[in-house]
Amino acid sequence: MKKTLAATLLAMLIITDVYAAQSTVVDAEGTACMGDDRTRKQTEQAALSDAKKRAVEFASTYLKSETDVRNFVVEKDLVSAFASATVKIVQEQEKAWYKDPASGDCLRIKIKAEVIPDEKAMTALVKSTTAADDPAAPLNIKVWTDKKEYKSGEKIKVYLKGNKPFFARVVYKDAGGGMVQILPNPFRSTSYFNGGTVYELPSGEDKFDLEVSAPFGEEGVIVYASTAPLGEIGLKAEGGVYQVQTKTEDVGVKTRGVRITQKTGGSGPGVSEFNENGITVTTKKD
Repeated sequence: MKKTLAATLLAMLIITDVYAAQSTVVDAEGTACMGDDRTRKQTEQAALSDAKKRAVEFASTYLKSETDVRNFVVEKDLVSAFASATVKIVQEQEKAWYKDPASGDCLRIKIKAEVIPDEKAMTALVKSTTAADDPAAPLNIKVWTDKKEYKSGEKIKVYLKGNKPFFARVVYKDAGGGMVQILPNPFRSTSYFNGGTVYELPSGEDKFDLEVSAPFGEEGVIVYASTAPLGEIGLKAEGGVYQVQTKTEDVGVKTRGVRITQKTGGSGPGVSEFNENGITVTTKKD
């Protein structure tokens, strides 16, 4: 069964990264004790600050170890990017008070956090000829289409490519704010993709077309990608695609709830690279 989606993509073969956001999702733990000079609330704030600080340290250390930083410019950009990183709490996993013989009442907090490096520094790194397609560089997903714009009745092709193996969710947001997940879909369930390979949508087992029809207006394709399996969102099968049941504002947050697992023989906190990218879309009657 064919599924027609009202869509038109305004994009060039030279990619415009409208949504581009590279980050790292980390499991981190922080602790703090009340002692003689902290209230319970101040201790909670201190433990959370400690967890955020550790999250940045873990993310920076991970990327430096995973990235082949033989190129001085790449190394410099990485250091600069994490020097002013921001941290968002994706999930508070555990909060437990305990008694320490020396420090009194203490709090341990475990969080899943998204560490977001400085955008300018990361943009410079990705634009570097050595980093854009290098599997040793931070995860980078490219998204593009075959034309600048489309008219009513025309069919659209979307392409994506990662610089290393990745898990992905591709979502289409229409002019009315509705969202459908076009990959994975009911007929192409895989969410794992090889690095260096160009993937086409729709293609192969897909049972839908991206055909332009009313209503017209600005729309978009968003790709959420990670080096670990993505978090779950609410979906309902409809033809060849999934209707997104999760609130629009919650899709990105829930997707970032990645299922981090340790490498065989690994130690330390769980870390996963994350990349959100997309293209602005516009529909036209003629």
